Amino acid sequence: MSNMSNRPLSHVKLRLLCRQLVITTFSSSLLLPYLGIEPVQAQVTEFCQISPTAAQTKEKLRLSALKGNQDARKRYQGLIKQQAQELQKCRSRTWPNVQALWLRLYPCDMKPGAIDQIMDRMVNRGYNEVYLEVFYDGRVLLPASANPTVWPSVIRTKGAEKVDLLATAIQKGRQRGLKVYGWLYTNNFGYNYALRRDREGAIARNGKGQTSLYVVDNGSQVFIDPYNEQAKRDYYRMVQEIVRRRPDGLLFDYVRYPRQAGSNSIATKVADLWLYTEATQAALFRRAQNQKGLELIRRFLSQGYVTPADINDVDRLYPQEGEPMWQGRIIAPQQKSLLTPTARQPILQMDLWLLAIAHSMQGIIDFVSLATHPAKQINIPTGVVFFPEGNQTVGQGYDSRLQPWDRFPNSLQWHPMSYATCGNVNCIVEQVQRVLSMAQPGTKIIPALAGNWGESVSNRPPLEVQMQALRPFASKLKGVSHFAYSWQYPEHDSDRKSCR
Repeated sequence: MSNMSNRPLSHVKLRLLCRQLVITTFSSSLLLPYLGIEPVQAQVTEFCQISPTAAQTKEKLRLSALKGNQDARKRYQGLIKQQAQELQKCRSRTWPNVQALWLRLYPCDMKPGAIDQIMDRMVNRGYNEVYLEVFYDGRVLLPASANPTVWPSVIRTKGAEKVDLLATAIQKGRQRGLKVYGWLYTNNFGYNYALRRDREGAIARNGKGQTSLYVVDNGSQVFIDPYNEQAKRDYYRMVQEIVRRRPDGLLFDYVRYPRQAGSNSIATKVADLWLYTEATQAALFRRAQNQKGLELIRRFLSQGYVTPADINDVDRLYPQEGEPMWQGRIIAPQQKSLLTPTARQPILQMDLWLLAIAHSMQGIIDFVSLATHPAKQINIPTGVVFFPEGNQTVGQGYDSRLQPWDRFPNSLQWHPMSYATCGNVNCIVEQVQRVLSMAQPGTKIIPALAGNWGESVSNRPPLEVQMQALRPFASKLKGVSHFAYSWQYPEHDSDRKSCR
């Protein structure tokens, strides 16, 4: 684990464009015009789905095998193998070549045959990848007897300390030709982390003295300071344990700051930013390149602004230095003729604001680099899950999530959550187009779509209609994923939660 807090910030320039600020650390682009595509109801076979009759036959064999019927067990295993081969052939010649489903497991899935049933259903629907939640809501999908992390295990049932649902899911998935990825919350460590008195310094705070517990509705999301060494060690250890199970890949979600509501959804002043922890501030102060720069950064952070009097003070305190300097600051030639503190104040204040934004975003980028390292060491693919709008400028402010996904490297898979709701596919397509327009060549882009097959859900068209709308971009999209198993099988999901 390397300390990344001293990494230099990208060169930051400011220009006015349609009354909107754009800086290199926070790219913005116009959406490409969407050429309307008439939705076409696809045939079931187009998506490599298994017929209802074949699915029923397999389920009957599974149930008979569970009851001890050895002949049924043998036939069931043979059918699984056959369907795995057929699925692989179909997906290799059918767009999308990757079709994935997001899944959460529960303690009740320990029951014999439970994971078999879930994985069978995925194959029935034509999926060839599973994105399995392995760290969420402050719990980790590791056996209680082999969990060296600071988080409790998902399964805490007495007598089940050695049950490893993650390893079982990987095994059962691969038997059926499914790749099983681990899906992890990242900067959101969960409420359990907040209960630890020895981790209070690792939790992010804004300039109003708030943690994310105060600003997120459900009160279970605890976002950490990405510059905090303790938080980095805790997370790194957990990822190492997940990687030991050799999943087919890892996806990192919540790679951002808290999403706030109303007017707070836009960060317009330094107190809105999550800069008020010891580690984040220490890293920010190290970005100063002279004493004048350091002193102005300190004053800007504590006051929320700098005045001509502040600028006059630092000039008097450090007369041997030129302009206040910090990483990323460039002095334009025309600025050198501005000699009075009053003339320099608006420029310095804007440059300090851009520094604060860039420093916040750099923390997320560095944390992702750290989080993905254990998997990259053994060539397990990794990806980032993000909102296509999470990196936007809004007037002279920024989306409060400060999610700099356009700066994630193309060595990572990009999984944009294209969940827009407008009653048709247009807004969903626009989100995907925005990501395509900002991606580096060679980036593997796999949009996540929300919905269900054959019916509209929450003002979103059926999945097949959404996929048909993305078909014109097939050459640039390596696959799609669907959120989530619980949407497609809500009754089964409810039964599994309560062990019915």
